[in-house]
Amino acid sequence: MIETSQYAGLAADELVGTDPRPPLVLLHGLTFDRRSWRPAVTELQTLDPGRRVVAFDLPGHGESDERESYRFDAVVEDLHRSVLEAGLESPILVGHSISSAIATIYATRYPTSGVVNVDGQLFVQPVSELLHSLAPRIEGEGFDEVWRTVFWPSMHTELLPLWAQELLEETSRPRRELVVGYWRDILDRSAAQLAARVAAGLSRVRERGTRYLIVSGDRLQAGYRQWLATELPQARLTVIPRSGHFPQLGDPRLFAECLVSFAGWAAAWSYALAH
Repeated sequence: MIETSQYAGLAADELVGTDPRPPLVLLHGLTFDRRSWRPAVTELQTLDPGRRVVAFDLPGHGESDERESYRFDAVVEDLHRSVLEAGLESPILVGHSISSAIATIYATRYPTSGVVNVDGQLFVQPVSELLHSLAPRIEGEGFDEVWRTVFWPSMHTELLPLWAQELLEETSRPRRELVVGYWRDILDRSAAQLAARVAAGLSRVRERGTRYLIVSGDRLQAGYRQWLATELPQARLTVIPRSGHFPQLGDPRLFAECLVSFAGWAAAWSYALAH
């Protein structure tokens, strides 16, 4: 049974686990909310009974509190307070889209059993260049049009089942102030500065030996795969084809199976390092 909770100002859906295995923390993408995880959580309830699973609303989303700042560092600290209040010890963080960055940054600072990056881009130069080219419109009166004509089509929701498309339409609330707040770190840095920051973060992930899984809705380009092999050699890759930006909704059962498999692998590795 999925229960509703709130921890340190962040609303959550929760499967209350009864065993000591690392819990799963699910973080949705920008403008959506925790309801986008419910199909996968329902599958996890069947596939992995007993494990605690908590799907949070990010700050400013869904039923979570608004914040003065949505910069990555501030959101990571908000998340950590909620993780502590919920008693989630060394969780496995599952971040979709922009939350893959939040999960990865979190893993460089706090005890983490693994990170699952759900269709999040780690090679940031193309994203940075796009946002900078559109910045006057994004930060001004053209936001709604840019979101509708550039960003929403890029998610390829038309590849998903009709019920999933309807769920995303229902849960997306693209507000300029919120979106720009989450993009502030990208907009305020050059592509080179942002790439350097990402490289430093991934270096810490490598040094910590953090288990890392990337779940993509399509095959990664060869150049990106080569870059990952250097920057994050421990990363595994799973593709759930023809699911666009939302592999967790393209096939919730298969996605849940990926999480179950990864959770066991990541927990075993963490135990080995500790002993």
